[in-house]
Amino acid sequence: MKRIVALVGAGLLVLLTGCSQMTSAASVGSTDISVSTVQKSVDAILAERAKVSTTGMTLDTGETLNRSELRFHLISLLLADVAAEKKLVVTPAEIQARRASIVSQVGGEAALPKALVGAGIASIDFPMYLSSVLYSEKLTALAVSQGATSANAGNAIQAYVVATANRLKVTVNPRYGKWDPVAANVVAADSTSGAVQ
Repeated sequence: MKRIVALVGAGLLVLLTGCSQMTSAASVGSTDISVSTVQKSVDAILAERAKVSTTGMTLDTGETLNRSELRFHLISLLLADVAAEKKLVVTPAEIQARRASIVSQVGGEAALPKALVGAGIASIDFPMYLSSVLYSEKLTALAVSQGATSANAGNAIQAYVVATANRLKVTVNPRYGKWDPVAANVVAADSTSGAVQ
C-alpha cells in the first residue's frame, strides 16, 4: 500500500512539474516569464495595431511575433540582471525623461501609439523598453570606460549578457523556439529535428 501511495505521489509530482513548466514561457535562473505575460504583450500589440494605420509597416505575426515578444522580455530581464551585477541603476526620473524625449521626437503624445506599433512595442511594455534602453546606454558607458571603443561597445554588452545568461541558465518553452546561448537570443526551433536540410 505504501508503495502504491509513493508511486501515485511521484506521478502527481511529475504531472504538477509538467504543468508548471507549461505556464512558463522562459526562465532566467529562478525567475519565470509566464506564458500569460508574453501573451498579454502580443494581445496588446495586436489590439493597438487595429487602432492605427499600418500601411507601409513591416510587422511580425504568428510565431515570429510570439518569439519576438518573448525575446523582448528575456533580454530586458537579462539587461537588468547585468546592470544589477555592475551596480548600475535606472531611476524613475530617468525613465520619465527618456519617455518625454521620445514623445517629442515622434511628434507628441498623439503620435506615440503609431510609433510604438511601428517599433513593435506594446504600450504596456513601453516603460520596460525605456529601462532596457537606459541600461544598455549605461552598460555602453561602462564598457567604454573599461577600454572598449564606441564602435565595439555593443560587443561588450553582448558578452555581458551572454555571460550572465550562461551563469543563471536560461530555458525557453519549445513552443516559442529555443535559446541560442552563443548569441543570447531566442531562435526558431527546427521542427524537422534536422531531417530537412
